[in-house]
Amino acid sequence: MNWRIWLGVSLTATWISLGFIYITATIGWRAFAVLPAEELGNFLEGAFAPLAFLWLVIGYFLQQKELAENTAAIRAQATEIQRTAEQAVIQSKNSAASELHARQEAFLQISNSVRAQLGSLAGLLYLSIQGGTTGGTASSEEMSRLFSAQGSGADLEAFSRHLLIAHLQHQDPETQFEMFYSTEVRARHTNNFIFSFERMLRRASEVDVENMISDALSASAHGFLFRVMKRHQANAPTQWSDHTKTGTHINF
Repeated sequence: MNWRIWLGVSLTATWISLGFIYITATIGWRAFAVLPAEELGNFLEGAFAPLAFLWLVIGYFLQQKELAENTAAIRAQATEIQRTAEQAVIQSKNSAASELHARQEAFLQISNSVRAQLGSLAGLLYLSIQGGTTGGTASSEEMSRLFSAQGSGADLEAFSRHLLIAHLQHQDPETQFEMFYSTEVRARHTNNFIFSFERMLRRASEVDVENMISDALSASAHGFLFRVMKRHQANAPTQWSDHTKTGTHINF
């Protein structure tokens, strides 16, 4: 128990004992028993008033101590809540980072498939210009080697690089345009290449706020070929300028 309570009990017992001694030595118990009600009430009021005041003071200090303890407990609870909130913020940031990392990993896996698809489209387009007026010069052995590298995944951008080289070799803008839009078949391959690359860029921007992945894709052979195709697509006939009009495409 609190020391204040022990002090109050001791003082109360001492005060009551003194009251018994006072009645015994001064008034006598027989005379005390026949006191009128008014005198008995005045006596008891005077006798117990100090005790009432004593316990009032003790109760005040006890209440003050309890209030201080409650305040300390509330402060400790507030500190713990703040710490918990900070931990929740850290966990939320870690979860967001983990989620972003998982989305980036998923995108990179998808992008490998899309890059292979783009390489196949570039290969079909490169095959279509061989022996035509656009001046394809690749031999059958060279074409076989390129398709082998494309199929095995060893070089997914080989055909894109060869198309870029062929495009640079032709100084005539009309001949350059014919590489991509002289026939409906070439228009189909070109438009599907553009459509797939644009979708991949949109996905990249969703998982990389700093656009590092998008920049890397744009700086690849597929990216350079995409920009060349987009430039020629703006001059293509209406019926060949959209992938939905020239043929099917592969969604990912």
